Amino acid sequence: MAPTDQKPRPIVISGPSGSGKSTHLNRLLKEYPDRFGFSISHTTRAPRGAEQNGVEYHFVTKDDFLKLVDAGGFIEHAQFGSNYYGTSVQAVKDVAQQNRTCILDIEMEGVKQVKKTNLNARLLSLQPPSLDILEKRLRGRATDSEDAITQRLAQAKNELAYAKEPGTFDKVIINDDLENAWTEFKAFCLADD
Repeated sequence: MAPTDQKPRPIVISGPSGSGKSTHLNRLLKEYPDRFGFSISHTTRAPRGAEQNGVEYHFVTKDDFLKLVDAGGFIEHAQFGSNYYGTSVQAVKDVAQQNRTCILDIEMEGVKQVKKTNLNARLLSLQPPSLDILEKRLRGRATDSEDAITQRLAQAKNELAYAKEPGTFDKVIINDDLENAWTEFKAFCLADD
């Protein structure tokens, strides 16, 4: 895996779908393009819309994904529905070789796996103010089916409970006010730790 004395230390951003991770990450990468880099995950799902291989994801076959799992090529990986997702060791190294802080946007299962590695990442949980507000956000996006929303809310309940376990995250931010949350998010990411 990555060396434990790696500087700058990678940053793991986690939180339920609809908590505002993409909004804050996009803003961070736009304001600090030379300081941060995003690890490009692997997935077995098909590209959506204008997504391009090597840009949003590394789109691979299930066989190729599982070969990389067997070879120990992932820092973390998980299956959601019929698709696999994972952060490869190489994706993190690619960002580090550019002398940028690597940002990983991963789910709860990935966080659990990262904590067992020597990646020595800083861990941040971005959370909605409540499950009710999260549900309103998810429904307001109008991008998911009712079944998908139900699944996302069930997963969010698990993720929020996990985040409450002592020592799980270095920082928890409640995204109830966009600018206040952004200020906290940016300060955590910019801290030289």
